[in-house]
Amino acid sequence: MRIALYSYLFVALGGALGAMARFALNVFIQRDVDFPWGTLTANLLGCLVMGVIAQLIAGTNWFNDAGIIPDQYRLLFAVGFCGSFTTLSSMVLELNTMLQKNELFYSFSYIVGTMIGGFACFYLGVLCVRLFLQTQSS
Repeated sequence: MRIALYSYLFVALGGALGAMARFALNVFIQRDVDFPWGTLTANLLGCLVMGVIAQLIAGTNWFNDAGIIPDQYRLLFAVGFCGSFTTLSSMVLELNTMLQKNELFYSFSYIVGTMIGGFACFYLGVLCVRLFLQTQSS
């Protein structure tokens, strides 16, 4: 029961931090009302962070050395933070708005930028951690 409570707390903490970070990013970036730069940036950065986290989980004991047990860091960073920082529902709503305005170029650019860019950012995060770990072990 105690472990389940901690799990919810880690998700809640990560979710609150991710939601606040997403809101701050959107306030800072979203100046152009014709294109959803804030959501696109949040989704791409979220994929980058998820790539870093995935590689740290797979390739190091960094989280364990920091005193965080494996399931806790997954709940805090992946489920909580990245889950609330990135947002498919906002993307779909913004995409629908662009399509209703017959903005086909923006719509296509947004969905391609999100999907291809998201995977590229994820893989970039993985590569950055691998490169960092290689330089540390040399």
